[in-house]
Amino acid sequence: MLAAADERAGIIGHMRIALHHLSVDELITLFEDPDDLSIYAGKDFDNPHRVLMDESGPLCWRVPQVEADPTVNIWFVRWIVLPSTREIIGSSSFHGPPDPSGMVEIGLGIHPKFQRQGYGHEALAAMWSWAIDQPKVETLRYTVSPTNVASVKLVESFEFTRVGEQMDEIDGPEDIYEMSADDFRAR
Repeated sequence: MLAAADERAGIIGHMRIALHHLSVDELITLFEDPDDLSIYAGKDFDNPHRVLMDESGPLCWRVPQVEADPTVNIWFVRWIVLPSTREIIGSSSFHGPPDPSGMVEIGLGIHPKFQRQGYGHEALAAMWSWAIDQPKVETLRYTVSPTNVASVKLVESFEFTRVGEQMDEIDGPEDIYEMSADDFRAR
């Protein structure tokens, strides 16, 4: 069951990283049987750090979404791959397609071995650059715990504006940062 949107998702390259999109089938397999290595067959990378294998991260939310509507998968999980070593070092995913106001929210996870080396910045820049070229995207959003100093500095490095706060059912209090797609294009 390969959605047509999967074919449009492709690979996003940015400086030192490549963001490889997971198909609907790969996403479901990774969630249901994380040790099924068939999802890496024919790929030019592997997953030695077991990203999204030992902890499913966003998969518990994204899989039901794609099971209900496979066309939304274009917005979902991408492996963050280092082409130089052919290894997955993290993942990124929007929370869904643009909402009725045109807002898309993103999530990011970098394996601890690769944190604080600029890979998160590159992944966000690449994902947001891709998103602003998609229909209906008006606002980019990033939410983060105010105690996560590294992530706060990361989003602030893009000059996003703190627009409020929310209580996340799992992560607790979060600050909400946003930037318009037009402002992101202009930077």
